[in-house]
Amino acid sequence: MNNYKVIGVMSGTSLDGVDIAYCVFSEQNGKWSYCIEYAETLPYNKAWKETLGTLENSTAFRFASVHKEYGHFLGKLVSDFIAKHHILPDSVASHGHTIFHQPDKRITCQIGDGAAIAAECGIPVVCDFRSVDVALGGQGAPLVPIGDKFLFSDFDYCLNLGGFANISYECNAKRIAFDISPVNIVLNRLALLLGKEFDYKGELAASGKLNQSLLDDLNNLEYYRLNPPKSLGKEWLREYIWPIMDKYNISTQDKLCTFCEHVSVQVSYASKDMSFGRMIITGGGTYNDFLISRIKAYSHHEIFLPDNRTIDFKEALIFAFLGVLRVRNDINCFCSVTGASKDNICGAVYLG
Repeated sequence: MNNYKVIGVMSGTSLDGVDIAYCVFSEQNGKWSYCIEYAETLPYNKAWKETLGTLENSTAFRFASVHKEYGHFLGKLVSDFIAKHHILPDSVASHGHTIFHQPDKRITCQIGDGAAIAAECGIPVVCDFRSVDVALGGQGAPLVPIGDKFLFSDFDYCLNLGGFANISYECNAKRIAFDISPVNIVLNRLALLLGKEFDYKGELAASGKLNQSLLDDLNNLEYYRLNPPKSLGKEWLREYIWPIMDKYNISTQDKLCTFCEHVSVQVSYASKDMSFGRMIITGGGTYNDFLISRIKAYSHHEIFLPDNRTIDFKEALIFAFLGVLRVRNDINCFCSVTGASKDNICGAVYLG
């Protein structure tokens, strides 16, 4: 079988909503092509935002209950999506929603029970993509680089600006990728202080002023001096980012402006291995005009912003691709990216 019809399901740390994309893949002589035929983002209601945002502090029973409940919720979304678009997918690939990610302790957890998803939509489900890699000593993240390699090979750098920024590129015939810094998970929280769900086009940040001391404190964090493989989680934010942000008695606009500068500086450091290259940028942060302008100001690369569907659904597309590779029993996670003891085939399969 060289043609695959898969629904990719993605939920990021910024809690914007659930991305669902119906993707068609074709493979011929090792060359892959793709098409995102239908895609949409289904926003979380207030209850789900609160549940997902606080679940790490709940009881074990509550955690287990939400894991199942969230799986049924995702399965119903998938079923409705299938009915709406009159499609017949071969499988579903679901990232789930990350609650814990501490690879140094060999712990990672993305809720959204695959059995519950399969029970609701009646088709095979691939999920739990990070656990195998973490068990093998890897970071379990980022996972999109294999999609970057096979689906976006026209670009030297693939930069994603989601809850966290991550980058992927080839170096000495190996794929290198890592989390760069937080992005939307911080910017959105700051925007909420001003009564906004997010900073539209970065207008709030653009109205602020750069605080050099805050910028220096952020840029001097030890994580940025570590060599890859490396990855970030909410736990790191609580320990390092929020205490730094909270100690500065400056306007929220100034914090937004300064944090955009911080992200831009770190992106420039992360893409310094080539003197010049083509960089594609995707993810919700791509719509932050101020952030993009600051990234361009620090970059010597050619910056490419694709169509909105690719910007919004590249991660869902690539998780669908990870699901295809899992069903084929092909390697879908590179140890050069994650630091695991070997390349691996990640993902658990539940039959509908």
